[in-house]
Amino acid sequence: MSQNEKKNKQLKDKNLLKNNKPSFKFNVFWIYLAISAVIFMVMMNSNDGSDDKILSYNQFENMLQHGKIKEVVIENKRLANIYVTDAAKKDKQKEGKNQSPFSLGQTPDYIVEIGDLKHFEEKLDKAKSEGIPVEWRFKTKTDYIMGFLLNILPWVFFIGFWFYMMKRMSGAGGGGGAGGGGIFSIGKSRAELYDAKKQEKTTFKDVAGLEGAKEEVKEIVDFLKNTEKYTKLGGKIPKGVLLVGPPGTGKTLLAKAVAGEAKVPFFSLSGSDFVEMFVGVGASRVRDLFKKAKEKSPAIIFIDEIDAIGRARGKNNFTGSNDERENTLNQLLTEMDGFGSKDNVIVIGATNRADVLDKALLRAGRFDRQIFVDLPDLNERKEIFQVHLKPLKLSDDVDVDFLAKQTPGFSGADIANVCNEAALIAARKGKEKVEKQDFLDAVDRIIGGLEKKNKVIKPEEKKRVAHHEAGHATASWLLEHAHPLVKVTIVPRGQSLGAAWYLPEERVLIEKEHMLDEMAATLAGRAAEEVVFGNISTGALNDLEKVTKQARAMVTVYGLNDRIGNLTYYDSSGQEYGFTKPYSEKTAEIIDEEVSKLIEQQYQRAKDLLQKNKDKLIKLAERLLEKEVIFKEDLEEILGKRPFDDVEEDTTEMKSKKNENNETSIEDTHQSDEDKS
Repeated sequence: MSQNEKKNKQLKDKNLLKNNKPSFKFNVFWIYLAISAVIFMVMMNSNDGSDDKILSYNQFENMLQHGKIKEVVIENKRLANIYVTDAAKKDKQKEGKNQSPFSLGQTPDYIVEIGDLKHFEEKLDKAKSEGIPVEWRFKTKTDYIMGFLLNILPWVFFIGFWFYMMKRMSGAGGGGGAGGGGIFSIGKSRAELYDAKKQEKTTFKDVAGLEGAKEEVKEIVDFLKNTEKYTKLGGKIPKGVLLVGPPGTGKTLLAKAVAGEAKVPFFSLSGSDFVEMFVGVGASRVRDLFKKAKEKSPAIIFIDEIDAIGRARGKNNFTGSNDERENTLNQLLTEMDGFGSKDNVIVIGATNRADVLDKALLRAGRFDRQIFVDLPDLNERKEIFQVHLKPLKLSDDVDVDFLAKQTPGFSGADIANVCNEAALIAARKGKEKVEKQDFLDAVDRIIGGLEKKNKVIKPEEKKRVAHHEAGHATASWLLEHAHPLVKVTIVPRGQSLGAAWYLPEERVLIEKEHMLDEMAATLAGRAAEEVVFGNISTGALNDLEKVTKQARAMVTVYGLNDRIGNLTYYDSSGQEYGFTKPYSEKTAEIIDEEVSKLIEQQYQRAKDLLQKNKDKLIKLAERLLEKEVIFKEDLEEILGKRPFDDVEEDTTEMKSKKNENNETSIEDTHQSDEDKS
């Protein structure tokens, strides 16, 4: 090794040692510690005149007569500091009374409180005239340290408290991307910049189902990666993408996948992060957010729950005052497509309340694309189950196809919850693997609530509940368009005393006959009570609520009433009618009459059906009282095979072809109306 190489190696080693040395960092806490130490020393010094130093007047006269006192210093005409002779000091040391180690300077040996100063002086003069060698003098003492501390400490604590409050108000340094600017960072953006190295990466492979939504979003990611592929044909980058759908369908998960797939900066925040009590803060944060995104252009901004700032303007401002939320929205509109907005910044928004958003936010040029993230269908539920079942230890009897069929209407979040609940139930029972029954119990737990086997119910009440649930089961089995039954139980669960599980057919369009059969099956529980017991109870509250909403929707929303006609009083935007009814008082009376008439007709229909099959109804209720839980097989044994199953299988293909031939806009409108109702 040459000399130059050795020198370079030595320099590197020195630099490494310097870098490894702990750097000195000043901390304000040290100042408080030093002040506390000074106060402690002063207090110990002031406490040096403890109880064993204080002399009574008689003890003072005794020591004075025996010549033990060398000097007396009268301090502030109130106290007398006594300094004894050397012989007296030796006696004091023998008694174990030494000077405190915290004492500052020379301290008196004893202290005497002076009552009458004139009488005290006469005693000293008399002792001196008798030949006792004692000196005495006056002294005025000022405690500079305590005075200084009393004047400075309040300011020190006030300034420290002020700094603490400013730090708290700024969210411990501004929070997120605000940095540590104290109170002055309150107008900074709180967006979190996604870091693929530090955070867990989510890709499109982790998002099951949502094939249509993924295709739309993948195109945006591809646009950011290969911009020239689109711009050479004259295409422009879209300004914004709005993800709309029910809660739990995977909107935020899709945005996380975009963050994992895109090789560009990704800013993530919630709509509520713009909301603040101070005027102008929301608009300032919007400006700061887009400024940071433009500096790192091309970039993506994800705003979750955008309806927090994107609501329609001028709808809720009754006071006429300045609305901070509207100012924030105006700034967002300007940044997305304003006079000078030419940077490649894409905004992805997510909401389940698209109907309340401002129209200016939804126009082309701002949110160019609206992607509807719907509830998963059968095949998509199967894919979602396969994703969430991977970490579980499953038994051989677990069938993914069966689980997907048993969970119609479940969102992706609901399916994840089912898998987690099934694992918890299996662990609670001490099983080594998660079995099929655990998943069924998890579905029951999520839909109906926690099972309450210990709830005390009177025998006559239990009998009424059994006949009520048997009425639902019998009517749904004998009515053609009612949902097929899966299970009936009279075990209390949640707030209900009994429950019936159905497997609804996944339809796009619902015919009038289907709705009428569903209403009759729902009212069959109360009808069964009247048929068997001759009276009714309050147990049908949930059924009546459901039927009333359904009947009113048939009359006022879907135009399925002959007397009202082909009219709808439903406003999909939520902005048309406000506080006024879209119909007259006379029409309101007609609507109430038709709703009541419709419900009573279906109740009578269910009552007649159960009257004809009363013996089967009673037999089914007795089986339910005996077993507490009955399944489809029990109904087939008592009521016979359902006569409509074969017909439904033959007409399924015809209905699907019929739906495909209908216009897409009609299907979409009916589907959205069904979801709204």
